[in-house]
Amino acid sequence: VQLQASGGGLVQPGGSLRLSCAPSGITFSLYDMGWYRQAPGKQRELVARITSGRTTIYADSVKGRFTISRDNAKNTVYLQMNNLKPEDTAVYYCNAIPTFSNWGQGTQVTVSS
Repeated sequence: VQLQASGGGLVQPGGSLRLSCAPSGITFSLYDMGWYRQAPGKQRELVARITSGRTTIYADSVKGRFTISRDNAKNTVYLQMNNLKPEDTAVYYCNAIPTFSNWGQGTQVTVSS
């Protein structure tokens, strides 16, 4: 399984970013997928989840600001992040639920003025 998140960058507070991830080596449509993040000195946390049936679940810290979606035709999962805050700064990863052992490199999101 190959997992590679992309789309991160430096953004000012209140700004937006859209992350993408196109896993290879799996039958994508059959898996629940999640976006995770890890801030410096903190444990990795699940921030958004989308089931194979497209039900979405969010961590309280991002609810109302982040939107997870999937395009099974493109084998891609997205994370639209709006109204970003400095506390959203982290490396963001995609993975299945339950997770594969190979996390890939992740993509850095930095929210700073």
